Amino acid sequence: MCVGELVKLNIRNINFNERECVVWGKGDKQRVVYFDAKAKIHLQEYLRKRIDDNEALFVTLLKPYRRLQISGVEIRLRELGRKLNIDKVHPHKFRRTLATRAIDKGMPIEQV
Repeated sequence: MCVGELVKLNIRNINFNERECVVWGKGDKQRVVYFDAKAKIHLQEYLRKRIDDNEALFVTLLKPYRRLQISGVEIRLRELGRKLNIDKVHPHKFRRTLATRAIDKGMPIEQV
């Protein structure tokens, strides 16, 4: 999914049993996105630690906890990249990398 779809996700959009979520893409079209067991574990842990009641899946780090915006994701990734001495860290790089890995593991291109 793209970062714009990620920040629009609400907790209710996540189906942990099926390890999938419904996202709204271009033209407000819905589609299903799948996640692996590791992502499920990390998402559940993140939600357990949340102390707010915001419906958004991802919220800002400081009160008042608001829905995280695209720029917030980009800023956090750049900060993590700097800490790890990695240049040019951005959300789309993760999207491309994960799509490539999914194809390499046998996922049909139509689902990627």
